[in-house]
Amino acid sequence: MGSVSPDAVNRYLKQTRELYGDELFLESNPVSEKKDLQTIHLEFSTELDSFHQQIHECQKCRLGQSRTNFVFGVGDPNASLVLVGEAPGEQEDLKGEPFVGRAGQLLDKILAAIDRSREKDVYICNVLKCRPPQNRDPLADEVEQCEPYLIHQINLIQPKLIVALGRVAGKTLLNVDNSLKSMRGILHNYHNTPLIVTYHPAALLRNPNWKPEAWKDFKWIRSMIDA
Repeated sequence: MGSVSPDAVNRYLKQTRELYGDELFLESNPVSEKKDLQTIHLEFSTELDSFHQQIHECQKCRLGQSRTNFVFGVGDPNASLVLVGEAPGEQEDLKGEPFVGRAGQLLDKILAAIDRSREKDVYICNVLKCRPPQNRDPLADEVEQCEPYLIHQINLIQPKLIVALGRVAGKTLLNVDNSLKSMRGILHNYHNTPLIVTYHPAALLRNPNWKPEAWKDFKWIRSMIDA
C-alpha cells in the first residue's frame, strides 16, 4: 500500500468533523469506514433542487415505509436564516411542505414581523424528512440516517443563523437532553454556524403566554441576521 498524503488525511478529518462533530469514531475496518465518510457528501448534489431529487425516495430508515410525502424543505436557497423543526407532522406529511396548518400560519406572521417570509431570506426544514408515526419524537437511529441531509442543506445555503424551533429540535441538534428554558437565550454552534433555540409555533398556540418571550427571541434573531 502506498503512503497517504497529508491533503487526503486533512480532507478525511474535515468531512468526519462535518458529519460527527469533534468526536472520532474508530471501527475494526477503518478502510471501509474511510470510504463511506469520504463519499457521503461528495455524492450529494451541489444544488438544492437536484439534491432534493437525489434523496426524495430515501428508504434508509423505517419512516420511508410509512410516509405519504418526503418533506425536504422550502424557501430561499440563499437565505440568511434557516429554521429547523424536529420532523413533519400530519399536515406536512400530506402536503410535502414543512410548517403548514395553524402553526405554519403563526410562523408566517412571526416572519412577517421581522420583514421576512418563506420566499424572502428564510429557508424552513426539519431534522427528519419523514413523519414519525403519531408525531412521536425522532428516534436516535432516524436522526443518524437523516441528519447528514440537513447538514448538506445548510452547507449549500450557508446561512448566517440557524434557529431550532422547539425543545425537541434544539436538543436533537445540540445532542443534549436539556429544557427549552436552559437552551434559550444562548448562542450555540451547529457545525460552525451559529444556532439559537426558541419556541415551536405549535407551543405558542397551546400557550399564548409564551408569545412575548418568543418575540424577544425573534427580535434578537432579526438583529443578528440584519447585522
